[in-house]
Amino acid sequence: MAQPGKLSIFAEFWDFLKVRKKWWLGPIVLVLLLMSLLIIFTEGSALAPFIYTLF
Repeated sequence: MAQPGKLSIFAEFWDFLKVRKKWWLGPIVLVLLLMSLLIIFTEGSALAPFIYTLF
């Protein structure tokens, strides 16, 4: 059932959402991914102090 590779976790999560009808988890995961990308990309930049004041 599990496919080798990096995208297998996303395929498995998508199958979980389809089968279990847990569509409300999609926006939560999307927001968490976007927040983590924001933190990772602004970690060493000059924008970091301004982003930290938002939270």
